[in-house]
Amino acid sequence: MTQPAPRASRPPGPTARYTLHPDAATLALLERLVAEYGDTVLVESDDRRDPSFVVTDPAHLRQVLVANHTNYVKGVGFERVKMLLGNGIIVSDGAEWRRQRTMIQPGFSRSNVAAHAEVIRAHTLEVATQWAPLAAAGDTIDLTAAMSGFGLQVILRAIFSSDLARLEDQPGGNPFAFLADDPTRDIRTVVRLRELTRVIQSCIERRRTTGDRPFDFLSALMDARDRKTGAGMSDKELLDEVKTLIVAGHETSAGTLNWAWYLLSQHPAAAERLLAELATLGGGTGFGFEQLMALRYLPAVLKETLRLYPPVWLFSRRAVAEDRLGEYTVPAGAHVFIAPYLVHRRPHLWPEPGRFDPDRFLGPDADQRDPLAFIPFSAGARRCIGEYFSFVEMQMHLAILFPRFRLEHAPLPAEPVELDPAINLRARYGIRMRITPRPGAPGGAAAT
Repeated sequence: MTQPAPRASRPPGPTARYTLHPDAATLALLERLVAEYGDTVLVESDDRRDPSFVVTDPAHLRQVLVANHTNYVKGVGFERVKMLLGNGIIVSDGAEWRRQRTMIQPGFSRSNVAAHAEVIRAHTLEVATQWAPLAAAGDTIDLTAAMSGFGLQVILRAIFSSDLARLEDQPGGNPFAFLADDPTRDIRTVVRLRELTRVIQSCIERRRTTGDRPFDFLSALMDARDRKTGAGMSDKELLDEVKTLIVAGHETSAGTLNWAWYLLSQHPAAAERLLAELATLGGGTGFGFEQLMALRYLPAVLKETLRLYPPVWLFSRRAVAEDRLGEYTVPAGAHVFIAPYLVHRRPHLWPEPGRFDPDRFLGPDADQRDPLAFIPFSAGARRCIGEYFSFVEMQMHLAILFPRFRLEHAPLPAEPVELDPAINLRARYGIRMRITPRPGAPGGAAAT
């Protein structure tokens, strides 16, 4: 005789009501609630009719992000992103998202990203030249600002290639520079980004008029075609996707490199091990792409950095129809909050979760760990399309600069290392580092 399915129940949670937002108060609250109630927590709100599920269980994450992902659309919090970036691939849903994703994906193929690696190498060498006199003088730098500038310049070159110099030569200089200079993402940023649509549109129209198609992401987007209809993107779609690439494409890498340099400055054994691996590249900067991607400890350092400081620390989905997460029923309309920052710090998934240990991503433990325990780029069909590009960018940056420069934390008393958990997980204050040439740097700090 068939046994009836067990009756679903509500997850445990607080009796007090809270409205969850990407901010410091919510992070502190969620840390407390997950520690008290476990991997799935129910939170009611006076401001939202439907309940919120806070999920850190990999099995439940798999249901939401992979197995039944079509039942979950973008949730609360994405309104702010849509105001900033329009209806690009980060925000869109359903058939529109699938169409855009399919059209954009070829531009991020492994071969295309490998070709972009030379753009990344060139700019990293420029940074080495800029840092050399600073290192010789033992100056301090604002690492957070420096990495934001680096990430922005890389993605702009990858998008606009030869057009970027023309844009930077206009009165006022680089029209996109404010994105690195001011990390605030408020209504003023929305207005300034909307003003930039004219700049982007001018590049699109010039290329249409001249037929010029340099190798870059803008050309790839302009030439992308729907498999079914053969139609390209509308101007609105092009503009939204370019803005999405600019903002999301630079913030992820910039933030991760910021934390990676800081963590390595605090863990000399890991720094020495990384230096030893980078020495296998031969000491110069002309190493091949395949050599770079064959390294093992460098990507482990970056993954461990992403575990501790995932760029998007909290995001949400909304259930279209009723679903089950294990023993729990998720009603239609429910909000599902996913916090990679908390998933990555669950002690039963990551022993000593606060400890920086790149070896977590090497050896048998890495192979046996549930893949959904590590989700800095989300998971499933909506996993970040630019993940591979970001890793190539970050590996190239560290492979060239880390053997040449030593960065030591030089904090100001009023600027401790603290988190600013907004839409992206940033440092509240710029992390100040004293830069010096690394002893025995290959051919001198700025050698190419």
